[in-house]
Amino acid sequence: MTETTTAAAHPQEARRAPASLADRAIKRRRVLDILDAAGRDSLLLTSHTALTWYLDGSRIHISLAGDPVAALLVDRGGDHLVTFNNEAGRIAAEELPAQVNLHTVPWYGNLHQAAAAVGNNTRPPLAEADVATELRTARQQLLPAESARYSLLSAELAAIMTDVLSAARPDTTEFGLVSALAARVVAAGAEPLVLLCNGSSRSAFRHPLATHSPLGRRAMAVVCARRDGLVANITRWVRFDAGTPEERDAEARIAAVEADIFDATVPGARLDRIFAEIQAAYVRHGFGADQWEQHHQGGPAGYAGRDPRVTQAATDAVVLDQAFTWNPSGPGVKIEDTVQLTDSGLRILTVDPRWPVTTVNGLHRPETLQL
Repeated sequence: MTETTTAAAHPQEARRAPASLADRAIKRRRVLDILDAAGRDSLLLTSHTALTWYLDGSRIHISLAGDPVAALLVDRGGDHLVTFNNEAGRIAAEELPAQVNLHTVPWYGNLHQAAAAVGNNTRPPLAEADVATELRTARQQLLPAESARYSLLSAELAAIMTDVLSAARPDTTEFGLVSALAARVVAAGAEPLVLLCNGSSRSAFRHPLATHSPLGRRAMAVVCARRDGLVANITRWVRFDAGTPEERDAEARIAAVEADIFDATVPGARLDRIFAEIQAAYVRHGFGADQWEQHHQGGPAGYAGRDPRVTQAATDAVVLDQAFTWNPSGPGVKIEDTVQLTDSGLRILTVDPRWPVTTVNGLHRPETLQL
């Protein structure tokens, strides 16, 4: 294994590491606090979620379906990123934050073993799994620079939805719609992690991978897009007629379910108790008591699509500046935006002022786009 110099400066490239020195210093302090509590000297980070959070937005993937092409050892002497020799040039030039030491191994080497061996530690490092809860807690409160990046991504994603769905027609196919969304997401420098669409013939499916079916009279589109490590999530609906009274009623009721979830998302609230409120809200607003079982309900967001998905086993407490994507759904209806909890309440991040809205409990919520 070889070592290169610390990333004090990079060549002028089209892409520069997005990391904020101020935010990274806080994140390092949070990890050192985890080490102090565990009585250990080092921690090995190996997952996409942990690496992109700690590096503050670096791209450490090649295949979206593959493992990270880097591992990182945090110890009391510094931060050590280990990657394959064929990835090191790009990472050094475009992804490596300042004050992170870059090491390389051959492309056929073992990243985790190599990363565990760097530094001057006499004991094996903690594994991520050993402190998974503590790391999730460390990720909860988004810091100023990453909050700004998240807001920008979310707004751009909402604008992409408006542009693409406004151009849709009943004979547009589901594949045609998601391919247009994918092109715009990639052009924005983001990665489309999830692309879903159901036309009117497939509205019963809540995770509808696209097909060649035409949209018909009504359609849903879902995008989860990642940029600089952060994942924004959004669902929108488009309709080519006036809709039925039953549809419009169900749309209003699912928005009311979401409003109850928003009301429960306050500092100090435990996720399992919010989950209980979600279950009660479905019944309160005329959906079946089993509706929460038909699809996951969302949860905290940020460096993972959900971090974690909320269930009765999730006992994390909500904090200020934490991001969420709740996604209640019923037969033929769903509502989903990325939001952040601030001193003044929930702020919707995935907002485009061109999209039609209605006011629900004081917040502008998306209506179905009528074309």
